[in-house]
Amino acid sequence: MPNAIEFLFDVGSPTAYLAWYRLQGIVARTGAVLIPVPILLGGVFKATGGAPPGAVAAKGRWMNEDMARWAARDGVTLGKNPFFPVNTLAMMRMLAGLEGDAQFGAVVDTLFAGLWQQGLNLADADVLAATLTAGGHDAPALLALTQSPDAKARLMSNTEAAVARGVFGAPTCFVAGQMHFGQDRLDWVELAAAG
Repeated sequence: MPNAIEFLFDVGSPTAYLAWYRLQGIVARTGAVLIPVPILLGGVFKATGGAPPGAVAAKGRWMNEDMARWAARDGVTLGKNPFFPVNTLAMMRMLAGLEGDAQFGAVVDTLFAGLWQQGLNLADADVLAATLTAGGHDAPALLALTQSPDAKARLMSNTEAAVARGVFGAPTCFVAGQMHFGQDRLDWVELAAAG
């Protein structure tokens, strides 16, 4: 039996976007179950004293070049979002409220595409609603989740649990209890998932 892959992510992370699409291939090849876990990256940074890689100018320049290489290699469209860093609180609450729902993956696809292919400001409620509607989703129902006490509590709980497990950024995967940080470590994730 393959091992399950826990994927802790925030849609505001371009490397999480790249990982999301790479993980689909890993799941197909290994037969592993993917368990996506929405977390709030800003909450992780606050709890750990971390900061986005772009906070260091030289690291940010390198990271942009590196992400472009990975995207080209894997055939994934990766654009620049002029609104980056984007406040993802509403989006991540929405996804926390959708955990376990059949439409979860399609909503993640829509949010990632809006941010990292179309370069939209999804922190703007009107833009977010229009993007969800264009993606074929029930925008009012999804936006209602952003104010749901259960969704808020789940996102907070997911984020606190991630920090307690040693998470300091996104994307982070756990396979068979072992942590793998970054989309550039998915080869290790695939090996672990394959058992």
